[in-house]
Order: sequence, then C-alpha cells, then structure tokens
Amino acid sequence: MESYYPDQTDLAILKLLQQEARLTYNEIGRRLHKSKSPIIERIRRLEKLGYIRGYVALLDYELLRDCMMAYVHIRLLDHSGTALKEFQSAVSSYPEVLECCHTTGEDDFILKVVTSSLQSYNAFLRQKLDSLPNIGQVSSSMVLAQAKHSTAVPF
Repeated sequence: MESYYPDQTDLAILKLLQQEARLTYNEIGRRLHKSKSPIIERIRRLEKLGYIRGYVALLDYELLRDCMMAYVHIRLLDHSGTALKEFQSAVSSYPEVLECCHTTGEDDFILKVVTSSLQSYNAFLRQKLDSLPNIGQVSSSMVLAQAKHSTAVPF
C-alpha cells in the first residue's frame, strides 16, 4: 500500500463526510471551493488507502424499543500474543459486540455490547463469553442514558 498522509483538503473532506456522509461530490466541492472531479479523485484515493472504511447510518439506541447497551470489562488469565488474538477473534465474531478494545489498566478488554433485553444479555454472557477459554473476570456496566454518541474523529 502506498504511503500517504492526507493533506488539508483531504482532512476537510473527511471532516465533512464524518458530519454527513450523504453529501454529494458537488456539495463537498462547493463547500471547499473545488470542482467535482478532484473531489471524486480524492475520496476514491481515501477509500482505496483505507482512510474511509465505509459509510453507515447512525442509529439512536434510545429510540429503538428492544435495545440495551452494556460495557463489559474483561480480564484474561493468559496474556500471550496467541491468547490475545484468539480472544479478539472470538468476540469480534459475535454480532452483539459492537466494539472490542484492548486496554491498559486493570481490565484487558472493554467490549461495547448491544442486546435486545436483560435476558438476551444474560444469554450472551452465559452462552458466548463464558464458553471462551482464558476468561479470568467479567464485570458489566449497563448504559442508562447516552449523553453523547459520535463516531467523528477530531483532527
């Protein structure tokens, strides 16, 4: 993969797309005082190089009836490279896991998990997490309300 770091125009495009991914090439060009063609080329390059991994719709969890979120803090027994990769691979395959972060501090991993109910969350813990080898300790924090939800990277 070619070595490339986005310039100021690329960063401006990325910022706009983070705010509203459905902007047209023409609208992005208008806002950045550029024509449509270079905007298309830049966005395609940013996609090809992996700066833009995809486009999604952000949902409001609180408006979804059957939706609850939890942060799951996990400590592993074995911290070898193989054990860490196996854990990450296993939990990343679960659709309930939205994020899997390897962290510093007391916990080794923090998972962001969404299920339809407390009962389905309990089933996730018992049938999926508990079946994994190398789990030392698991603690959960249930989300009561979400004051901010953003995926935009500040730069």
